[in-house]
Amino acid sequence: MSNRFMLNETSYHGHGAILNIVPEIKARGFKNVLVCTDESLVKFGVSQKVTKLLDEGKINYKMFTEIKPNPTIENVLAGVRAAKEFKADAIVAIGGGSSMDTAKAIGIIITNPEFEDVRSLEGVAPTKNPCLPIIAVATTAGTAAEVTINYVITDVQKKRKFVCVDVHDMPIVAVVDPDMMSSMPKSLKAFTGMDALTHAIEGYTTRGAWEMSDMFHIKAIELIAKNLRDSVAGNDKGGENMALAQYIAGMGFSNVGLGIDHAMAHTLSAYYDVPHGKACAMLLPISMEFNRDYTGEKYREIARVFGVKGVDEMSQEEYRDAAIAAVKRLSADVGIPTKCEEIKEADLDALAKDALADACYPGNPREATHAQVLEMFRKLM
Repeated sequence: MSNRFMLNETSYHGHGAILNIVPEIKARGFKNVLVCTDESLVKFGVSQKVTKLLDEGKINYKMFTEIKPNPTIENVLAGVRAAKEFKADAIVAIGGGSSMDTAKAIGIIITNPEFEDVRSLEGVAPTKNPCLPIIAVATTAGTAAEVTINYVITDVQKKRKFVCVDVHDMPIVAVVDPDMMSSMPKSLKAFTGMDALTHAIEGYTTRGAWEMSDMFHIKAIELIAKNLRDSVAGNDKGGENMALAQYIAGMGFSNVGLGIDHAMAHTLSAYYDVPHGKACAMLLPISMEFNRDYTGEKYREIARVFGVKGVDEMSQEEYRDAAIAAVKRLSADVGIPTKCEEIKEADLDALAKDALADACYPGNPREATHAQVLEMFRKLM
């Protein structure tokens, strides 16, 4: 059996990384660049850090900002129309997962028009052509969409989110500049940071995990354990390290999959528009508890990088408890709620059904029944 590993052609990291965007556009000969970003990033002047460089570099570009926090089929279709009208030959995606996921779907449909209904992209769609080239500029330290082959779109009509996994949607260039993330509010830093931790822990324990992905995930967990509190508190070095940590987690999970936490989080976002990172964060201790007996010795290593002392002298039960407790402490310290007030008893059956049908669920190390998933949702009520 062989293992595939996919990463960007090029990635830039650290302060000033955005200065490489214009040279990359010119070197690759792009003429008409669609800039995908959301209105809030424009409102608060974040996108302008990049568009100012495009203006100075005399790059021909068009703004597309019709993107919701949980991007919809309608957002994608609007973006496809904008790209066609502008005759875009490349996309610069500025934002977190929402902007990048929208850009990926737009880019795929432009080069694979037979999937223009969007819904047919769910799962592993048999696209034939690489998407319109994407330069992905991260503004949150969490989703790692700039380095993944995954994207998630919301079907408002059917009240569900669907995951698309496509080797043809990988951004060709990733730009991870902590200066683009410095204006994030504390709550967003907390939610996206815990999303990154969920990526790392689920990727570390997923069925498809292997030595190379483990290497990335355990390092990401360590960086997040040491830096998320500082990042939320406004510490620049903490923020810089979180920018790196979330990218490293993405390098791993994009190639091996996730699990039940993300499957359940997608349903919470689809039903109640709960921000994705917040949903993942609330579910992380619950999903870790559910999977604890199916993770071998990995919770010991999670506890170790969280700084728990004496893990080698602990029993399996003890180090598993210690890993879960460490995650709960970090969650509490950065202000993650433990309850989701939006959940309605009448929706539980459908929530559980949709979570088990989500593309992330098969990677979970433990099989789950409908009743078990329903009970996990109930723990959030």
